[in-house]
Amino acid sequence: MPKVSILMSIYNCKNFDQLEKSIKSIIEQTYSDWELILYNDGSNDNGKTSCFLQEISKTNAKIRIIDCVDNHGLAFAKDQMLKVAKGQYITAQDDNDVSDLSRISIEVDFLDKHPSYAFVGTLGKVFDENGVWGHYSLKEKPEKDSFLWSSPFLHPSVMFRREVLAKVGNYRVSKETRRAEDYDLFFRLYAQGYKGFNIQKELYSYRINNDPHQKYRSMNDRIQEAKVRYKGYKLLNMSIRGIPYIIKPILIGLIPQPIFYKIKKKQY
Repeated sequence: MPKVSILMSIYNCKNFDQLEKSIKSIIEQTYSDWELILYNDGSNDNGKTSCFLQEISKTNAKIRIIDCVDNHGLAFAKDQMLKVAKGQYITAQDDNDVSDLSRISIEVDFLDKHPSYAFVGTLGKVFDENGVWGHYSLKEKPEKDSFLWSSPFLHPSVMFRREVLAKVGNYRVSKETRRAEDYDLFFRLYAQGYKGFNIQKELYSYRINNDPHQKYRSMNDRIQEAKVRYKGYKLLNMSIRGIPYIIKPILIGLIPQPIFYKIKKKQY
């Protein structure tokens, strides 16, 4: 039985070199007691993604494949992977990101030694096809106030205790959590008294394409995030303080893209 289950969802893979590099960063981890669950989330690319996943699974016995006929989004995909995951600890990885080869080992060691924490994440390097262009910095010990501006954790870097996820009902599947399932999960964890910790090391490389001509998120996604924020602040008894931050994603979506590009450069 593996101690760590790593979840990765893929939909219509656009760059198989990036996907292979991401998977390789898991296979080559210094920590070896893991399983990698690859979930094909209803790709409709004439079987290209499915065939790639089947082939790469043949290279390592620790890789397991789930093929889903229809696309349901990340929250649903992760809940499905959790149903078959065997690990005591659960983590994830986005299909175009890269983990430092010591990430899993360091996170397992932290959770083994710090039973008071329900989950642990790390800092990250922000990169695109041109290389590293920023840094994902986070507070070491987030509190409720840390949820006001944005999520206080880099979700794909986070490792959870499996039983804690089960106690909060895992990921919440709804229209509003399709692009904010992580933020919603962290709200619910903190609302039930669980705490997380951010190891102050850049152990994850997080891909964000910072294109001055391309929108990062649609307005619909931003409206759904506002709904997640509203419910989250209510759970944390921060409804009044949270009012300005509920509309924050919508206001950001109204900023012209060239200006938003410069803001993101400063943010990271």
